[in-house]
Amino acid sequence: MTKGPIASTLDAGQQQITGDALQGTVVDLIDLSLVAKQAHWNVIGRNFLSVHESLDELVTVAREFTDAAAERATAIGVSPDGRAATVASDAGTTGFGAGWTSDTDVVDAIVANLAAVVERLRARIEATEKSDPVTQDLLIGFTARLEQLHWMWQARAA
Repeated sequence: MTKGPIASTLDAGQQQITGDALQGTVVDLIDLSLVAKQAHWNVIGRNFLSVHESLDELVTVAREFTDAAAERATAIGVSPDGRAATVASDAGTTGFGAGWTSDTDVVDAIVANLAAVVERLRARIEATEKSDPVTQDLLIGFTARLEQLHWMWQARAA
């Protein structure tokens, strides 16, 4: 980490580990919100309305969590990077295709994307256990809510 205008209460090693975890979280959540919006605009099918509305909920959650992760990064002296090029190169989501997409395919895609984000969050929870329990707690909260949404999206496909 380069020295910036915001001093961290963490030592350099803790700041690096925590900053990396938060940066990865920021890009994953930005991309999750973009995936959900793309699906929202292009979903078709018998269950259009309920899927369409549930996608808005997911977008809201992802955007709120993105802001919380980015602000936590700034609080520890790390400048978050949410630029499109960074998100495109670093996000760990599974993506979403172009064009009209059936409601069942949307559900499958959202389940896969949520699972990918949660898997990476769980690794970050482990990574931040010693470096910054405050950030770890934040990531645990994100994971709990995203796992709840993952369950709810899976239930649509059952």
